[in-house]
Amino acid sequence: MNINSFNKLLKLSVGEVHLWLTFPNLIQEPDLLTTYNKLLTEEEQNKKQRFHFQKHQHQYLITRALIRSILSRYIALEPHTWQFKKNKYGRPEVITDILPLRFNLSHTDDLIICGVMLEKDIGVDVEGINRKNATKDIATRFFSTQEVIDLFSKPNSRNFFDYWTLKESYIKARGMGLSLPLHKFTFYIADNIKISFNSDIHDDPNQWQFWLLEPTPQHRIAISVRSKMKLNLSIKTTIPLISEQKFICPILKR
Repeated sequence: MNINSFNKLLKLSVGEVHLWLTFPNLIQEPDLLTTYNKLLTEEEQNKKQRFHFQKHQHQYLITRALIRSILSRYIALEPHTWQFKKNKYGRPEVITDILPLRFNLSHTDDLIICGVMLEKDIGVDVEGINRKNATKDIATRFFSTQEVIDLFSKPNSRNFFDYWTLKESYIKARGMGLSLPLHKFTFYIADNIKISFNSDIHDDPNQWQFWLLEPTPQHRIAISVRSKMKLNLSIKTTIPLISEQKFICPILKR
């Protein structure tokens, strides 16, 4: 199947945030998986084979098919032709001079997401909120002092994931990974989401916008975007190369 299976390319303007979701457990048709495998480079094929468990190989395959097919919804290139590079911290970026596309991926066991924008720094994170190893003990190790105080004051343990996904999405938007210590910036989650930084983090809190989403009762998604302009978020679910449709997702905070 090629990109002409869809009638026309999607338009993406500065100020638009496109979030794509796919549920890998629902994608099991053998011929389609064979098509996805043909999209992968030799390096990607080798990386897939290094995963010990089949479910992780499957997740990796769907993730690569997702990003390759999504990029081809904006630029008329075949999905298998996309090339990527990494910055010095390991963040992947697309190689193209056609359109200044920025993207970020995240996955948990049964949900993969991809955020796409033009020009702006974007980070996304998704977590399954029923994970047993997510405790407030983790927060005391990695969160700021104020975040720990705020978290302990809330009775619902799922609030942990509000902070965790936001922090992950922010460091991913910065493209610096864990070289940016999690305890050196603080999220405040009230009517609106705000962020502050320790004096040794050089960033402007007024340049950032955030979303907390609940795509299913079992998941939490956070989005971080560096932009002062008004942003519009649109969300779709997709089976890569096959179908896509609008997705109604509750926005918990922004």
